Amino acid sequence: MHYDVFNGDADGIIALVQLRLAQPKESILITGVKRDISLLKQVSDCLKDRCDDIDSVNSVTVLDISMEKNKAALDHLLQNDVDVFYVDHHRSGDIPDTEQLTALINTDANTCTSLLVNEYLNNAYAHWAVVAAFGDNMMASAVALANSVGLTQAQQKTLSALGVYINYNGYGRSVEDLHYHPAQLYKLLLNYSDPLELIDGENSVFSSLEQAYQNDMVKAESAEVLADNQICKVVLLADEAWARRISGVFGNELANQSPDKAHAVLTLNSDDTYTVSVRAPLNNKQGADEICVQFPTGGGRAGAAGINNLPKEMLEAFISAVSHYYAPKLLT
Repeated sequence: MHYDVFNGDADGIIALVQLRLAQPKESILITGVKRDISLLKQVSDCLKDRCDDIDSVNSVTVLDISMEKNKAALDHLLQNDVDVFYVDHHRSGDIPDTEQLTALINTDANTCTSLLVNEYLNNAYAHWAVVAAFGDNMMASAVALANSVGLTQAQQKTLSALGVYINYNGYGRSVEDLHYHPAQLYKLLLNYSDPLELIDGENSVFSSLEQAYQNDMVKAESAEVLADNQICKVVLLADEAWARRISGVFGNELANQSPDKAHAVLTLNSDDTYTVSVRAPLNNKQGADEICVQFPTGGGRAGAAGINNLPKEMLEAFISAVSHYYAPKLLT
């Protein structure tokens, strides 16, 4: 029995689309909203629950979730001789040295999981990798790959929009906030070897998500501004489904508009904490993860990171941490 474990954002979904187009395989899908990153535990727990039938988990593919955040579950699988193929660009911690694990890990701020899979597959489905890179706001990397495979400017613009819409679909407190469950969206995308074919389809996922994205983005443009200076901008969204959906891609949009600033989009939670999406300045893609891990439930990567539940009493400390981290970089 094989498990495919993947993040519910554009990068995680499209990494698996590429792999399964190239290497079809029956599998059990494990995924969730973008911030649900402790996904490997579900496979590990399955193994524990069926300890008399260890072969119930033979192999696992893991895409776009931090190895550091899933270390205990990964160790348990490896100790039970489960083969794991792991591709990611987040903080990894110490990578286990065992023949059961094949790990393609690269934490460079200008790459993502789908680009790593594209390299592994020798550009077999490069158009999909372009979509994912745009969706993950890896703009320069997306354009470089798109140019290398001959995509026109018009095609790049369309694939960029698709990537943003797929990424937008991954944000929410639970899958009930989303327009498509990530596993459902993956299955729909897998029907197309080239994303350009999907876009041209009648009543496509593209047109459905485009309309939803535009509706939510209009609401986000009236967000309350908590801080705005040369170094950073911090905005607050309400405790509503539309706000949870738009938070991540809204942060990307702000970053693209002001590439020298850091940005944080906060969404109020029902327990009076904040969900936080942080974007490092596009012209200085470092430190987002270092800031977020200072706070409970924080994590991510250098260019983009987040905090699932920031207590209200830590809000000022958070804004101060962002300001102090990037201030020296601005001056130099």
